Amino acid sequence: MTEDSQRNFRSVYYEKVGFRGVEEKKSLEILLKDDRLGILPPHHESHAQVMMYRKEQYSDVLHALKVVRFVNDATPQVEVYLRMYQLESGKLPRNPSFPLKPEDEVFLAIAKAMEEMVEDSVDCYWITRCFVNQLNKYRDSLPQLPKAFEQYLNLEDSRLLSHLKMCSAVSRLPYDLWFKRCFAGCLPESSLQRQGLG
Repeated sequence: MTEDSQRNFRSVYYEKVGFRGVEEKKSLEILLKDDRLGILPPHHESHAQVMMYRKEQYSDVLHALKVVRFVNDATPQVEVYLRMYQLESGKLPRNPSFPLKPEDEVFLAIAKAMEEMVEDSVDCYWITRCFVNQLNKYRDSLPQLPKAFEQYLNLEDSRLLSHLKMCSAVSRLPYDLWFKRCFAGCLPESSLQRQGLG
């Protein structure tokens, strides 16, 4: 089936279910242009100014953490991001040696994953911060995700789902870990890399 006939099939299908005139490519482009995390303001003219303010805020918060001796130059960068986030959200513990809470572990896993993708530390912190804030907004939806995952797996690979059910593995999957962390720190990096065929 050619790309054009697939598009026509999709268009006919969408019209049948009540979505008239949906252009998938245009819709995707619009979504990608839309800033869903709220990292940048809607007016492009102010992006440079906002980034300057965010760099200043990053520097100020980092300086404050160094003054109170929560971080130093040897502190791992992801821990610096965590302490900055805790300070800004009013959840900085009284002592840096207090044990981390589960939500702190989630933040660290996401920050580590972001650090692999974003080179600039200021950008990495802001993206991680906004991502975690968005994730926290949808925390109530987490219990629904295992069922949705099984439904999606049934559509994509019903044989695999049947096998997992037959082995009684579905109920043992680490859903809680996967979905709380958005899979950050759950899969080895090597499993995400493309392997050459040879």
